[in-house]
Amino acid sequence: MHRGSEISIGKDLKMSTIPAASHRPAFASARRINRSLTASLEKRALQWMAERAPRWLTSDQLTLLGLAAQIAAGLCYALARYHRYALLGVIVCLTLNWFGDSMDGTLARVRHQQRPRYGFYVDHMVDIFGSVALMCGLGCSGFLHWPTAIAMLIAFLLLSSESYLATYTLSCFEISQGLFGPTEIRILLVIGNLALLRSPYSTLFGHTILLFDLGGAIAAIAMFAMAVAVTVRHTAELYRQEPLP
Repeated sequence: MHRGSEISIGKDLKMSTIPAASHRPAFASARRINRSLTASLEKRALQWMAERAPRWLTSDQLTLLGLAAQIAAGLCYALARYHRYALLGVIVCLTLNWFGDSMDGTLARVRHQQRPRYGFYVDHMVDIFGSVALMCGLGCSGFLHWPTAIAMLIAFLLLSSESYLATYTLSCFEISQGLFGPTEIRILLVIGNLALLRSPYSTLFGHTILLFDLGGAIAAIAMFAMAVAVTVRHTAELYRQEPLP
């Protein structure tokens, strides 16, 4: 057999082991559910902005803006340890994070440029890295103790992990939990920052504690409780769909 024939056969065998793109099953996007307080107003505002966005603006640029803004918010929290007015920078960064994080998907849908697998994966990895940066900044700020920041981060990651697993197993992506979604969390942080400018302390049952320690503990407990409740509900639902024979 000639050498050229061997190479040709080898290529054919190698190519036969690679699944053709046309044979891949079509990817079905999960149903999105958002019942948060601001969902309806936010959807209309994002749609209006996306329809008027300049052509040079892309969804990838917005995703990068959202990540950069959340990292910058963490840095501003760390700087606020030395200058309290850096908290105003946090508010600006949270606004930019909302714009980038919320607009990227809307812009893709308006322009019919959806990449459901790419978008879902990248958006949520960005959320994870951004949340780590934000909590690290809070931990360095002096406005709450590190155990509180770590507890909030762990609770957020638990709730996020449950959401991602439910999206895969139930084909249903719940953006909000109850009346609270990412936008409501940003609004609460903005209100908290404005309160910090007045005083970093709060009084509970006659004891003076850090305001963000109180708010952070409540947030961590609430997120952990939601993660447990939703896990139980989804486990029961999956068991009903796939009972033992």
